[in-house]
Amino acid sequence: MSLPVCRCISVFFVEFQSHFEADYSATAWIHSLVDCTTMLCAPVGSLVGNRWSCRVAVMLGGLLSSCGLLLSSFATSLELLYFTMGILTGLGFALCYTPAISMVGCYFHQRKALAYGIAMSGSGIGTFVLAPAVQLLIELYSWRGALLVLSAFVANLCVCGALLRPITLREGVEEAELEEGEEKPGNISPQDAELAVSKESDTNSSPPSSSLLLSGSPAPTLQRGRCFSFCFLSSQEYRFLLLPDFVGLAVSFLFLASGCSLPFVYLVPYALNAGVNHQQAAFLMSILGVIDIVGNITFGWLTDRRCLKPHRLACYILAVGLEGLSCLFVPLLRSFALLVPFAVVYGYFDGAYVALIPVVTSDVVGAPYLASALGVVYFLHAIPYLVSPPIGGWLVDVTGSYTATFFLSGTAMLASAIVLSTILWIRRCQRRHLPTATVVNKDTKNEPLSACS
Repeated sequence: MSLPVCRCISVFFVEFQSHFEADYSATAWIHSLVDCTTMLCAPVGSLVGNRWSCRVAVMLGGLLSSCGLLLSSFATSLELLYFTMGILTGLGFALCYTPAISMVGCYFHQRKALAYGIAMSGSGIGTFVLAPAVQLLIELYSWRGALLVLSAFVANLCVCGALLRPITLREGVEEAELEEGEEKPGNISPQDAELAVSKESDTNSSPPSSSLLLSGSPAPTLQRGRCFSFCFLSSQEYRFLLLPDFVGLAVSFLFLASGCSLPFVYLVPYALNAGVNHQQAAFLMSILGVIDIVGNITFGWLTDRRCLKPHRLACYILAVGLEGLSCLFVPLLRSFALLVPFAVVYGYFDGAYVALIPVVTSDVVGAPYLASALGVVYFLHAIPYLVSPPIGGWLVDVTGSYTATFFLSGTAMLASAIVLSTILWIRRCQRRHLPTATVVNKDTKNEPLSACS
């Protein structure tokens, strides 16, 4: 629910610009602050979920984001909107976003990519429904009334958070077995438990596997707890930051975040500038949203197939690269009929790579670190999300067109794909020369990027 609302803020763009008589760059700060705060405070969402529970984090986030939109409906200046909609609402979304995503990994192991794809498809469904609904609300009740209704809608995050059910976690089973489907969480017989105990006792002298705490001490074979039991409440919680593979992934995310938000901010204003009416411009966001759902689910399903599962990182690179390439053609599209194919292509590959971000991150750092790693990953999106929309608006103000803005978006995403492609090629070259090291890494679940892909 939080991501669709962030995307639909672009529907308010022209209304804010007209009411407050502001330029593109100043108005774009509202959207960039929402995105930036959501990502900048993502580790806070992980922290609250780890220390208390995912349920508490989501309910608290729903309350804060609803209050932020409620106060925004009474705003008398852009500066006040920067705080209420940008910071307060963004903080609420941050508390909801990371715990909700990381919780999926607690439930699913065998078809993780498909599970994340279905879960992330909610953002596409929300965008598809909310974009025309928000435009209709603006026409009926003005932008203030629309924000008031949206505030009540976002308050339902509290209900969603209350429905998050803790599960029983059973540790001591090799994560590799879970990935292959040999053992399923929550369905371990007493005989299997005894086998796990004996297996653990035989391997205490060997390097710790994913079923052991990475601080070096073995985990209990059968330990009940909530979903945040996978996250270590110690200084070892962010040990994955030292992995070279994660550093390379982080650099690519910085480029990706610099470009991926611009089309969501400027697609509607660009369509209006090209002569498309308001309803059709909002409908472009709906098309993008519904195709986003298709990308989430189909790419998740495809990358869970036996033939593509070893190449999930390559599929992620392909999705990011094609999404960036599509942005380079936007300045040539000057009608609704031509913008529809762009919305379809961009929406599909956006859904594809978004569904794979948690999967690729989990492959690199391992399941025990996923919640903390996702907090860092989304934190890395913060500064690019903050500065890229105003930069895009400044380019519009200076050049008088949207060409440079969409070129910036496409170039940044292509750079992200190139960075990961280069790292993937280097790792594969290393594997050819150091096969023994690769096997050792697999045994300790600290796989190189190429092996995880």
